[in-house]
Amino acid sequence: MNNRPPLKRILALDGGGIRGVFSLQILERIEKHFREEQNKPDLVLGDIFDLIAGTSTGAIIAAFLSWGLPVKEIEKLYLGHSPEMFAKGSWAQQWKSKYKPEAIEQFFRERFTEEDGVTPALLGTKRLKKLLLIVMRNGSTGSPWPVCNNPKAIYNDRAHAECNLDIPLWQLLRASTAAPTYFPPEEITLAGNTRLFMDGGLTPYNNPALIAVMMSTLPRYRIEWPAGRKLIHLVSVGTGLARARLPGKAASELNLLDHIRYIAPALIGSVAAEQDFLCRVLGDCVHGAVWDSEAGALEMPTLLSAQEQKFTYARYDQPLDATHPRIKQLPGGQAQLDNLELIPLLQELGKEYAQRHVMKEHLYPRSEEVAFSSCRCSLTQQ
Repeated sequence: MNNRPPLKRILALDGGGIRGVFSLQILERIEKHFREEQNKPDLVLGDIFDLIAGTSTGAIIAAFLSWGLPVKEIEKLYLGHSPEMFAKGSWAQQWKSKYKPEAIEQFFRERFTEEDGVTPALLGTKRLKKLLLIVMRNGSTGSPWPVCNNPKAIYNDRAHAECNLDIPLWQLLRASTAAPTYFPPEEITLAGNTRLFMDGGLTPYNNPALIAVMMSTLPRYRIEWPAGRKLIHLVSVGTGLARARLPGKAASELNLLDHIRYIAPALIGSVAAEQDFLCRVLGDCVHGAVWDSEAGALEMPTLLSAQEQKFTYARYDQPLDATHPRIKQLPGGQAQLDNLELIPLLQELGKEYAQRHVMKEHLYPRSEEVAFSSCRCSLTQQ
């Protein structure tokens, strides 16, 4: 008799601004696989995944998925409302931030309400179908702030003066997307204390895959799913890898502006890559590109045996920088996170990538017979 607990599924979505359109093509392919398998044309990913985590643009998509929207509907929102979400303010406002916070705030306010269409939905709303994890940074205390609607969490106790469940969902999304220079920080008041919250990409969790696993398994977070490669399946979706590179100058010619443009993307990208690396070390990688030319894809057991591996892991992402023939022609050789003119290209590249890489077998733990055979992961060089 098999007394194994049912499989738990986690979906983790990276930050990356308008490059979230690339992620949506991958998600649509995943949704299509489950619809066909279960013969349910109206199935949504909120029916499949038990916990959906997101940072910045990934938090927006995660919230809509948890709300019960199909991927195509979320894409329509991105296509139809991106101009208002990235609405520039006056010259005086742009001294503080490039875009108006009021526009994106209104977008979130209108879409995350209770059934009456007026009352703001809080993090604790019953309208969320599954567990939702949103990552932001508490700029006032200097700490990462991953918050979840898990009612058992320490700071989700209704008796607690700073109960996170009472924070409006729109406000958490505004905070997670408050990228410095693009949007000002979001002020959130808890127990009379007002703090400034910023984009979750400024934490180690712009790729929120590992924190999602930690939150679902570590006892302190009070979800406490049992870990194991047959018990947790983690799907992590990127927004297009963009490795920060110094301009093609001699060292003596680099200036302060060159360094300023380089430092933040380099740190965010490096930490996100490390999160991916750790997931491959701790889990059973069923799909993922070559991590680097020395470590490879880490598709075989590394530090942990089959019995010790904590989850099954699939990572979907590809370079959208100067290494890509379509991207290297763009200014700066990158798909900038606020360049709305790139939306058709992001759709095209995302669909092409999803068609090649998103396979049904990646969406389940593998059988014991094939669990540790060689050449399991995609070996697309990054």
